[in-house]
Amino acid sequence: MKNIGINVNTSKEDYEDKLNYIMNNIYNIDNEVKIVVFKDTLGLDNIKDKKLDAMIVLGGDGTILSTARAISKFQVPILGINIGHLGFLAQVEISRCLPALQALLRNEYEIEERSLLQCTYEEDGIKKLLPALNDIVLSKGTLARIVKYNIYIDNKFYTTFVADGVIISTPTGSTAYSLSAGGPIMYPTLSLFSITPICPHSVGMRTLIIDSKSTVKVQVVRSYESVFLTLDGQEFMEMGHNNFITVSSYPYKCKLIRFNDYDYFDVLRKKITTRTKECEGDLENES
Repeated sequence: MKNIGINVNTSKEDYEDKLNYIMNNIYNIDNEVKIVVFKDTLGLDNIKDKKLDAMIVLGGDGTILSTARAISKFQVPILGINIGHLGFLAQVEISRCLPALQALLRNEYEIEERSLLQCTYEEDGIKKLLPALNDIVLSKGTLARIVKYNIYIDNKFYTTFVADGVIISTPTGSTAYSLSAGGPIMYPTLSLFSITPICPHSVGMRTLIIDSKSTVKVQVVRSYESVFLTLDGQEFMEMGHNNFITVSSYPYKCKLIRFNDYDYFDVLRKKITTRTKECEGDLENES
């Protein structure tokens, strides 16, 4: 491994010290490695010619999500090093990153593939294709009024319901907004999507699990205010006069770097189901 990118979240405390800490450790292991630094995901859409072997992400889950949306199409594997709050998607905390960096440079790792969603959305006559690793959400604005939705799956009518919104989630996103809305936890490497209503008026309206090969069309039937489309909780846009979106599987996978000691259920238990730890990413804990 000779070409490594580092995408760092500059809003994190002491991010420069942590970036230098990672870079110095890499050079101490192999001083011939070439490192390209990116800040706040800027420029990641144009890395095709940089021939990166891996992308290290310094930040929290949000930084990993934005990185995945930008570089999954280039099939560059991602190593998440948590310097954020939760770090559920990260492989390792920064306080314990040295063995991970050593294994990375020795190519002693596996690739875990995660499915992404692709939202087709038309704005001003222009069709846009927007990827998301966690979820795609349609929701109402700030007024206390609800929206009526029609759901079609593979061009067949499924249901109509009235709710605050609807979440279409990947297994990766099943532990995020979808879980808060009552959706199930799905093992992250499964090829499934979930459709979860947000505060539906009908008590019988529950999450539906479908195959990732399916195509979902969500139509806004009636709305008394603006409806917003959200990608991974990070990118927002108002639907405007467009009254539907189409969601399908993104043609590329997010490739996450995993080492032999990674235990998904241990991370799930500690950081989601019981939250026994908030963050372990303090540099001063490194021995």
